[in-house]
Amino acid sequence: MTKVYRIAIIGCGGIANGKHMPSLAKQSNAEMVAFCDVVEERAVEAKAKYGKEDAKVYTDYQEVLADKSIDIVHVCTPNDSHAEITIAALESDKHVMCEKPMAKTSEDARRMVEAAERTGKKLTIGYNNRFRADSQYLKKVCEDGTLGEVYYAKAHAIRRRAVPTWGVFLDEEKQGGGPLIDIGTHALDLTLWMMDNYEPKVVLGTSYHKLGQKENAANAWGPWDPQKFTVEDSAFGMIVMKNGATIVLESSWALNTTQVGEAKCTLSGTEGGADMWDGLSINGEKHSRLYEQKIELNSGGVAFYDGETEKDTDLEMRLWLEAIDQDKDPVVTPKQACVVSELLEAIYESARTGKAVYFE
Repeated sequence: MTKVYRIAIIGCGGIANGKHMPSLAKQSNAEMVAFCDVVEERAVEAKAKYGKEDAKVYTDYQEVLADKSIDIVHVCTPNDSHAEITIAALESDKHVMCEKPMAKTSEDARRMVEAAERTGKKLTIGYNNRFRADSQYLKKVCEDGTLGEVYYAKAHAIRRRAVPTWGVFLDEEKQGGGPLIDIGTHALDLTLWMMDNYEPKVVLGTSYHKLGQKENAANAWGPWDPQKFTVEDSAFGMIVMKNGATIVLESSWALNTTQVGEAKCTLSGTEGGADMWDGLSINGEKHSRLYEQKIELNSGGVAFYDGETEKDTDLEMRLWLEAIDQDKDPVVTPKQACVVSELLEAIYESARTGKAVYFE
Protein backbone atom coordinates (compact mmCIF):
# COMPACT_ATOMS: atom_id res chain seq x y z
CA MET A 1 0.00 0.00 0.00
CA THR A 2 1.43 3.36 -1.01
CA LYS A 3 -1.40 5.80 -0.36
CA VAL A 4 -1.46 7.44 3.05
CA TYR A 5 -5.04 7.95 4.18
CA ARG A 6 -6.09 11.16 5.91
CA ILE A 7 -8.37 10.27 8.81
CA ALA A 8 -10.71 12.31 11.00
CA ILE A 9 -11.80 11.19 14.47
CA ILE A 10 -15.29 12.33 15.48
CA GLY A 11 -15.75 11.75 19.19
CA CYS A 12 -12.52 11.79 21.21
CA GLY A 13 -13.73 9.97 24.31
CA GLY A 14 -13.06 6.56 25.81
CA ILE A 15 -13.37 4.27 22.79
CA ALA A 16 -11.38 6.62 20.54
CA ASN A 17 -8.55 6.78 23.09
CA GLY A 18 -8.79 3.14 24.05
CA LYS A 19 -8.87 1.64 20.56
CA HIS A 20 -9.13 3.75 17.41
CA MET A 21 -6.39 6.32 17.83
CA PRO A 22 -3.67 4.09 19.37
CA SER A 23 -4.19 1.43 16.68
CA LEU A 24 -4.38 3.91 13.81
CA ALA A 25 -1.14 5.47 15.05
CA LYS A 26 0.61 2.13 14.36
CA GLN A 27 -0.50 2.03 10.72
CA SER A 28 2.13 3.36 8.30
CA ASN A 29 -0.52 4.30 5.73
CA ALA A 30 -2.69 6.37 8.08
CA GLU A 31 -2.41 9.85 9.50
CA MET A 32 -4.91 11.53 11.80
CA VAL A 33 -5.49 15.06 10.54
CA ALA A 34 -8.72 16.14 12.29
CA PHE A 35 -10.15 15.68 15.77
CA CYS A 36 -13.71 16.60 16.68
CA ASP A 37 -15.54 16.53 20.01
CA VAL A 38 -18.31 18.56 21.61
CA VAL A 39 -15.86 19.06 24.48
CA GLU A 40 -13.08 20.94 22.72
CA GLU A 41 -10.48 20.06 25.36
CA ARG A 42 -10.79 16.37 24.50
CA ALA A 43 -10.14 17.08 20.82
CA VAL A 44 -7.16 19.27 21.70
CA GLU A 45 -5.67 16.51 23.87
CA ALA A 46 -6.23 13.92 21.13
CA LYS A 47 -4.47 16.09 18.56
CA ALA A 48 -1.52 16.62 20.89
CA LYS A 49 -1.11 12.88 21.40
CA TYR A 50 -1.99 11.42 18.01
CA GLY A 51 -2.30 14.17 15.41
CA LYS A 52 -0.03 15.57 12.75
CA GLU A 53 1.50 18.91 13.61
CA ASP A 54 -0.96 20.72 11.33
CA ALA A 55 -4.00 18.63 12.39
CA LYS A 56 -7.17 20.57 13.02
CA VAL A 57 -9.53 20.63 16.00
CA TYR A 58 -13.31 20.96 15.71
CA THR A 59 -16.41 20.94 17.89
CA ASP A 60 -18.87 20.65 14.95
CA TYR A 61 -18.62 17.48 12.86
CA GLN A 62 -20.14 19.24 9.83
CA GLU A 63 -16.99 21.35 9.58
CA VAL A 64 -14.93 18.17 9.51
CA LEU A 65 -16.98 16.74 6.65
CA ALA A 66 -16.55 19.93 4.65
CA ASP A 67 -12.82 19.19 4.35
CA LYS A 68 -12.48 17.42 1.00
CA SER A 69 -8.94 16.28 1.75
CA ILE A 70 -10.15 13.83 4.41
CA ASP A 71 -10.46 10.25 3.14
CA ILE A 72 -11.84 8.38 6.16
CA VAL A 73 -13.95 9.24 9.18
CA HIS A 74 -14.09 7.23 12.41
CA VAL A 75 -17.34 7.79 14.31
CA CYS A 76 -16.79 7.27 18.06
CA THR A 77 -19.81 9.06 19.48
CA PRO A 78 -22.84 7.88 21.56
CA ASN A 79 -25.19 5.44 19.83
CA ASP A 80 -27.95 7.94 19.08
CA SER A 81 -25.69 9.95 16.74
CA HIS A 82 -24.09 7.07 14.82
CA ALA A 83 -26.52 7.12 11.91
CA GLU A 84 -26.67 10.90 11.51
CA ILE A 85 -22.90 11.38 11.41
CA THR A 86 -22.15 8.22 9.39
CA ILE A 87 -24.68 9.01 6.66
CA ALA A 88 -23.47 12.60 6.41
CA ALA A 89 -19.85 11.40 6.16
CA LEU A 90 -20.67 8.86 3.44
CA GLU A 91 -22.54 11.54 1.51
CA SER A 92 -19.50 13.82 1.79
CA ASP A 93 -17.47 11.19 -0.11
CA LYS A 94 -15.70 9.65 2.87
CA HIS A 95 -15.24 6.04 3.97
CA VAL A 96 -16.52 5.38 7.51
CA MET A 97 -15.71 3.13 10.43
CA CYS A 98 -18.47 3.54 13.00
CA GLU A 99 -18.22 2.17 16.52
CA LYS A 100 -20.57 -0.57 17.60
CA PRO A 101 -23.48 -0.97 17.79
CA MET A 102 -24.25 0.15 14.26
CA ALA A 103 -27.09 2.41 15.40
CA LYS A 104 -29.57 2.98 18.18
CA THR A 105 -32.43 1.62 16.05
CA SER A 106 -32.70 -0.91 13.24
CA GLU A 107 -34.29 1.74 11.02
CA ASP A 108 -31.20 3.90 11.40
CA ALA A 109 -28.98 0.89 10.68
CA ARG A 110 -30.85 0.19 7.44
CA ARG A 111 -30.48 3.85 6.45
CA MET A 112 -26.73 3.52 6.95
CA VAL A 113 -26.61 0.42 4.72
CA GLU A 114 -28.57 2.27 2.03
CA ALA A 115 -26.26 5.29 2.23
CA ALA A 116 -23.17 3.12 1.79
CA GLU A 117 -24.69 1.37 -1.21
CA ARG A 118 -25.88 4.64 -2.75
CA THR A 119 -22.57 6.49 -2.34
CA GLY A 120 -20.29 3.55 -3.11
CA LYS A 121 -18.11 4.35 -0.08
CA LYS A 122 -16.84 1.74 2.37
CA LEU A 123 -18.62 1.36 5.69
CA THR A 124 -17.68 -0.94 8.56
CA ILE A 125 -18.66 -1.27 12.22
CA GLY A 126 -16.20 -1.65 15.09
CA TYR A 127 -16.79 -5.27 16.12
CA ASN A 128 -13.15 -5.74 17.13
CA ASN A 129 -13.69 -9.12 18.84
CA ARG A 130 -13.71 -10.78 15.41
CA PHE A 131 -10.00 -9.97 15.22
CA ARG A 132 -8.87 -11.74 18.40
CA ALA A 133 -6.56 -14.71 17.90
CA ASP A 134 -9.12 -17.20 19.24
CA SER A 135 -11.86 -15.73 17.05
CA GLN A 136 -9.71 -15.84 13.93
CA TYR A 137 -8.79 -19.48 14.59
CA LEU A 138 -12.37 -20.53 15.36
CA LYS A 139 -13.59 -18.87 12.17
CA LYS A 140 -11.18 -21.07 10.18
CA VAL A 141 -12.46 -24.13 12.08
CA CYS A 142 -16.03 -23.21 11.13
CA GLU A 143 -15.08 -22.63 7.50
CA ASP A 144 -13.17 -25.88 7.09
CA GLY A 145 -16.16 -27.96 8.19
CA THR A 146 -14.72 -29.31 11.44
CA LEU A 147 -17.96 -28.48 13.28
CA GLY A 148 -20.27 -29.44 10.41
CA GLU A 149 -23.60 -27.59 10.44
CA VAL A 150 -23.80 -25.39 13.54
CA TYR A 151 -27.42 -25.63 14.65
CA TYR A 152 -27.17 -24.51 18.28
CA ALA A 153 -25.12 -21.67 19.74
CA LYS A 154 -24.83 -19.46 22.77
CA ALA A 155 -23.63 -15.85 22.74
CA HIS A 156 -22.17 -14.86 26.11
CA ALA A 157 -21.80 -11.32 27.49
CA ILE A 158 -22.04 -11.75 31.25
CA ARG A 159 -20.61 -9.48 33.93
CA ARG A 160 -21.26 -10.13 37.61
CA ARG A 161 -20.88 -6.51 38.73
CA ALA A 162 -19.35 -4.24 36.11
CA VAL A 163 -21.77 -1.43 35.35
CA PRO A 164 -20.13 1.46 33.43
CA THR A 165 -20.90 4.56 35.47
CA TRP A 166 -19.28 7.16 33.21
CA GLY A 167 -20.40 8.84 30.00
CA VAL A 168 -23.93 8.07 28.81
CA PHE A 169 -23.99 4.30 29.34
CA LEU A 170 -26.90 4.47 31.80
CA ASP A 171 -28.90 6.87 29.61
CA GLU A 172 -31.49 4.94 27.60
CA GLU A 173 -32.27 7.94 25.38
CA LYS A 174 -28.71 8.22 24.09
CA GLN A 175 -27.68 4.55 24.18
CA GLY A 176 -30.90 2.73 23.31
CA GLY A 177 -30.40 0.24 26.12
CA GLY A 178 -27.95 -1.27 28.58
CA PRO A 179 -25.79 -4.41 28.50
CA LEU A 180 -27.68 -5.97 25.60
CA ILE A 181 -26.84 -3.18 23.14
CA ASP A 182 -23.45 -2.47 24.77
CA ILE A 183 -21.75 -5.86 25.21
CA GLY A 184 -24.42 -8.30 24.04
CA THR A 185 -23.96 -6.82 20.59
CA HIS A 186 -20.33 -8.06 20.50
CA ALA A 187 -21.26 -11.60 21.53
CA LEU A 188 -24.11 -11.77 19.01
CA ASP A 189 -21.99 -10.43 16.17
CA LEU A 190 -19.28 -12.97 16.92
CA THR A 191 -21.76 -15.86 17.01
CA LEU A 192 -23.56 -14.94 13.78
CA TRP A 193 -20.20 -14.51 12.05
CA MET A 194 -19.00 -17.95 13.15
CA MET A 195 -22.25 -19.53 11.94
CA ASP A 196 -22.32 -17.40 8.77
CA ASN A 197 -26.07 -17.18 9.31
CA TYR A 198 -27.87 -13.85 8.98
CA GLU A 199 -31.44 -14.95 8.33
CA PRO A 200 -33.52 -14.82 11.53
CA LYS A 201 -37.06 -16.16 11.71
CA VAL A 202 -38.35 -15.40 15.22
CA VAL A 203 -37.06 -13.86 18.45
CA LEU A 204 -38.21 -14.14 22.06
CA GLY A 205 -36.60 -11.87 24.65
CA THR A 206 -36.65 -10.82 28.28
CA SER A 207 -34.95 -7.94 30.08
CA TYR A 208 -34.63 -7.10 33.76
CA HIS A 209 -34.08 -4.03 35.90
CA LYS A 210 -33.65 -5.86 39.21
CA LEU A 211 -30.25 -4.94 40.59
CA GLY A 212 -29.97 -1.44 39.17
CA GLN A 213 -32.13 -0.10 42.01
CA LYS A 214 -29.67 -1.13 44.73
CA GLU A 215 -27.95 1.62 46.72
CA ASN A 216 -24.18 1.47 47.35
CA ALA A 217 -23.84 -1.63 45.21
CA ALA A 218 -20.58 -3.47 44.73
CA ASN A 219 -19.29 -2.54 41.28
CA ALA A 220 -16.02 -2.56 39.36
CA TRP A 221 -16.24 1.21 38.80
CA GLY A 222 -17.81 2.15 42.11
CA PRO A 223 -21.50 2.32 43.10
CA TRP A 224 -23.97 3.49 40.48
CA ASP A 225 -26.70 6.05 41.06
CA PRO A 226 -30.04 4.16 40.96
CA GLN A 227 -31.79 7.37 39.85
CA LYS A 228 -29.63 7.53 36.71
CA PHE A 229 -29.72 3.79 35.97
CA THR A 230 -32.51 3.94 33.38
CA VAL A 231 -31.53 0.88 31.29
CA GLU A 232 -31.78 -2.86 31.93
CA ASP A 233 -29.16 -4.56 34.09
CA SER A 234 -29.57 -7.86 32.20
CA ALA A 235 -31.29 -9.13 29.06
CA PHE A 236 -31.69 -12.49 27.35
CA GLY A 237 -32.92 -13.69 24.00
CA MET A 238 -33.67 -16.84 22.06
CA ILE A 239 -33.32 -16.54 18.30
CA VAL A 240 -34.51 -19.14 15.81
CA MET A 241 -33.04 -18.78 12.34
CA LYS A 242 -34.81 -19.60 9.08
CA ASN A 243 -32.78 -22.80 8.69
CA GLY A 244 -33.90 -23.95 12.16
CA ALA A 245 -30.71 -23.08 14.05
CA THR A 246 -31.13 -21.73 17.59
CA ILE A 247 -29.06 -19.01 19.28
CA VAL A 248 -29.34 -18.14 22.98
CA LEU A 249 -27.99 -14.68 23.84
CA GLU A 250 -27.23 -13.71 27.44
CA SER A 251 -26.05 -10.28 28.57
CA SER A 252 -25.65 -8.53 31.89
CA TRP A 253 -23.80 -5.74 33.65
CA ALA A 254 -25.02 -6.99 37.03
CA LEU A 255 -26.14 -10.56 37.66
CA ASN A 256 -25.78 -12.94 40.59
CA THR A 257 -23.58 -15.50 38.90
CA THR A 258 -19.95 -16.55 39.06
CA GLN A 259 -19.68 -17.71 35.44
CA VAL A 260 -18.69 -14.51 33.70
CA GLY A 261 -17.27 -13.74 30.28
CA GLU A 262 -17.72 -11.26 27.45
CA ALA A 263 -17.70 -11.60 23.69
CA LYS A 264 -17.58 -15.38 23.86
CA CYS A 265 -19.60 -18.00 22.05
CA THR A 266 -20.39 -21.69 22.34
CA LEU A 267 -21.08 -23.59 19.13
CA SER A 268 -22.66 -27.03 18.64
CA GLY A 269 -22.57 -28.62 15.20
CA THR A 270 -23.26 -31.94 13.53
CA GLU A 271 -19.56 -32.88 13.49
CA GLY A 272 -18.18 -31.10 16.53
CA GLY A 273 -18.44 -28.22 18.97
CA ALA A 274 -16.40 -25.33 20.33
CA ASP A 275 -16.40 -22.91 23.22
CA MET A 276 -14.35 -19.95 24.45
CA TRP A 277 -14.81 -20.32 28.22
CA ASP A 278 -11.37 -21.54 29.24
CA GLY A 279 -9.38 -20.49 26.22
CA LEU A 280 -10.49 -21.96 22.91
CA SER A 281 -11.65 -25.56 23.03
CA ILE A 282 -12.80 -27.82 20.18
CA ASN A 283 -14.71 -31.01 20.98
CA GLY A 284 -16.16 -33.93 19.05
CA GLU A 285 -16.13 -37.67 18.49
CA LYS A 286 -13.40 -39.63 16.72
CA HIS A 287 -12.94 -43.40 16.40
CA SER A 288 -15.91 -43.99 18.72
CA ARG A 289 -14.37 -41.83 21.44
CA LEU A 290 -15.12 -38.31 22.61
CA TYR A 291 -12.31 -35.78 22.52
CA GLU A 292 -11.61 -32.23 23.67
CA GLN A 293 -8.79 -30.23 22.14
CA LYS A 294 -7.32 -27.06 23.67
CA ILE A 295 -5.90 -24.68 21.09
CA GLU A 296 -2.53 -23.09 21.89
CA LEU A 297 -2.71 -19.52 20.63
CA ASN A 298 0.65 -18.19 21.83
CA SER A 299 3.21 -17.78 19.06
CA GLY A 300 6.18 -18.53 21.30
CA GLY A 301 7.87 -21.83 22.02
CA VAL A 302 10.73 -20.88 24.28
CA ALA A 303 10.80 -20.05 27.97
CA PHE A 304 9.92 -16.50 28.98
CA TYR A 305 8.90 -15.48 25.47
CA ASP A 306 5.41 -15.59 24.01
CA GLY A 307 6.43 -14.48 20.54
CA GLU A 308 5.15 -11.46 18.69
CA THR A 309 1.49 -11.27 17.77
CA GLU A 310 -0.54 -8.46 16.28
CA LYS A 311 -3.02 -6.97 18.72
CA ASP A 312 -6.65 -7.52 17.73
CA THR A 313 -7.47 -3.83 17.38
CA ASP A 314 -4.30 -3.24 15.32
CA LEU A 315 -5.34 -6.06 12.98
CA GLU A 316 -8.82 -4.53 12.78
CA MET A 317 -7.41 -1.19 11.63
CA ARG A 318 -4.91 -2.75 9.23
CA LEU A 319 -7.53 -4.87 7.48
CA TRP A 320 -9.94 -1.92 7.37
CA LEU A 321 -7.38 0.20 5.52
CA GLU A 322 -6.54 -2.78 3.31
CA ALA A 323 -10.20 -3.14 2.32
CA ILE A 324 -10.24 0.47 1.18
CA ASP A 325 -6.87 0.25 -0.55
CA GLN A 326 -7.76 -2.96 -2.42
CA ASP A 327 -11.42 -2.04 -2.97
CA LYS A 328 -12.84 -5.14 -1.27
CA ASP A 329 -15.47 -5.77 1.39
CA PRO A 330 -14.39 -5.00 4.96
CA VAL A 331 -14.33 -7.91 7.42
CA VAL A 332 -17.45 -6.49 9.09
CA THR A 333 -19.95 -5.60 6.37
CA PRO A 334 -22.81 -3.12 6.86
CA LYS A 335 -25.45 -5.75 6.12
CA GLN A 336 -24.06 -8.12 8.74
CA ALA A 337 -23.98 -5.38 11.37
CA CYS A 338 -27.51 -4.32 10.42
CA VAL A 339 -28.84 -7.82 11.20
CA VAL A 340 -27.23 -7.60 14.64
CA SER A 341 -29.07 -4.33 15.29
CA GLU A 342 -32.34 -5.79 14.05
CA LEU A 343 -32.01 -8.76 16.41
CA LEU A 344 -31.13 -6.59 19.42
CA GLU A 345 -34.16 -4.41 18.75
CA ALA A 346 -36.36 -7.51 18.41
CA ILE A 347 -35.19 -8.78 21.82
CA TYR A 348 -36.03 -5.41 23.39
CA GLU A 349 -39.42 -5.36 21.67
CA SER A 350 -40.24 -8.91 22.76
CA ALA A 351 -39.18 -8.10 26.33
CA ARG A 352 -41.43 -5.03 26.32
CA THR A 353 -44.51 -6.68 24.80
CA GLY A 354 -44.16 -10.21 26.11
CA LYS A 355 -44.64 -11.52 22.58
CA ALA A 356 -42.38 -13.20 20.05
CA VAL A 357 -41.14 -11.02 17.18
CA TYR A 358 -41.31 -12.57 13.73
CA PHE A 359 -39.14 -11.53 10.78
CA GLU A 360 -40.58 -11.42 7.28
